[in-house]
Amino acid sequence: MNEKDLGYRRVQSTGRGSYIISLPKDWAQNIGLRRGSEIAFTVQSDFSLVLTPRALKEKSMQVEKPELKEYCLTVDIKDDPQSVQRMIKALYAIGADIMQIRFKNAETSVKYKPEIKNFARDLFLGSEVIEEASNEITFQILIRHPEFPIERAVRRMSILALTADRDAISYFENGNQDAYQNVLNAYNDINRLSLYVVRQLKYGIERNLYKELGFETPKEFLLYRILVNDIKNITENALNITRALTDFHKLVKDKTLFIREQVDEETYLQVLNFNALAHQLFEDSMKAMFKKDYKDAERVIAKRQSYTSLENELVRLMYSKKLDPHIATILRLFLDNSRRIMDHSQDIAELTLNWTVEEVCTKLAFA
Repeated sequence: MNEKDLGYRRVQSTGRGSYIISLPKDWAQNIGLRRGSEIAFTVQSDFSLVLTPRALKEKSMQVEKPELKEYCLTVDIKDDPQSVQRMIKALYAIGADIMQIRFKNAETSVKYKPEIKNFARDLFLGSEVIEEASNEITFQILIRHPEFPIERAVRRMSILALTADRDAISYFENGNQDAYQNVLNAYNDINRLSLYVVRQLKYGIERNLYKELGFETPKEFLLYRILVNDIKNITENALNITRALTDFHKLVKDKTLFIREQVDEETYLQVLNFNALAHQLFEDSMKAMFKKDYKDAERVIAKRQSYTSLENELVRLMYSKKLDPHIATILRLFLDNSRRIMDHSQDIAELTLNWTVEEVCTKLAFA
């Protein structure tokens, strides 16, 4: 039913501190109101009042089994594998519950089915194969928000991102392949978690379920979407470092690249210290966001700005030491990476400011 303007009603006072307003007769009759019927009153964020008859409210609160979103995709031998994977990934992101992949012939099935099964298993949280035949495979996404809330997923992402960054730097020190694999695993885990968060955010936006997702206002949808990208970028930088270091270690091992001298200990320790400051700043920005603390977010931004001079001093130190150019390149890579972490931390702090500023100003106005 479309909205209908019922005009204005005059408020009356009983003289005992209560206010009375008459309900529109046609409306009351249409919904079956009688003497003694109960009406629920709900105050909105803009202080408007919503009146809902008890019967309608109880009906709306009944949990209905959601209709599953099912999609079917037909794959041909001529299709590009990466394009097929992107389409399946997009279906997951928009909230598909069941995805049926059909293969046109036996050749297509042999080529694509194992690859698609591995792709879905590695990238989709809660994905299970519920049906499989020679010419098709069907996935169902079983995990739901109450089982794994968005905030918990984002917290896990932030821990993995910093762990990946630490492993990337340790890979330079020892060249241990375990460190490289740890970074790669963290990157894959964050991809999986970020895609899950995007899926949940889209689900909530479409149904206006911000409260059910644990949010106070709808604007938190955008906040978490930006936050996920910042965390992903930290892990991508860590992976890029490990790939560059893999090439470096290989060239040194093959004696294609000759290092003139070992790493200068003073410079290296200063770079590590700068990286530790970046990690602490990131952790502080995440804490401020989860606490919804405007003042703590301001402190993060102030710290970030104060670290600019420290970064410049480190650059001057590296030039003054006249390091081996290959070692200098790696140390500068670490330095740039730490700066990016600090920049992401400031971005997150600014998100917190935008999120909480209205509440802070309201409190000041009534102080």
